[in-house]
Amino acid sequence: MPAPTHHRWDSVQKKEVTPGIVRQFVSGERVSVAKFSLAGGTSVPSHLHENEQVSYVVRGALKFRFLDREVMVRGGELIVIPSLVPHGVDVVEDSEAIDVFNPVRQDWIDGTDTYFKK
Repeated sequence: MPAPTHHRWDSVQKKEVTPGIVRQFVSGERVSVAKFSLAGGTSVPSHLHENEQVSYVVRGALKFRFLDREVMVRGGELIVIPSLVPHGVDVVEDSEAIDVFNPVRQDWIDGTDTYFKK
């Protein structure tokens, strides 16, 4: 049986995935949890992934773009994005968000995620 692991965000490696967007993440056997620091005016290009995603905006405001609509998510709110649903994000103001993914973000672990480079 695997042992529990304890982490502090202050000790988790930071990666600037694109100018103004910094990601930290920790993965277990079946889930990845990420902390994002996002500068106002930046964006996440439209992409999709097999992972179900729950995004909690700790502070700030993010506009999630879907094929058929846009959803503004502000501090204290969250959004659930099903698997394989195309989405992008416009950072309306400086923000911090916590994202949870199932299954784990293997593309992040392997360094094969490319959607920030579109």
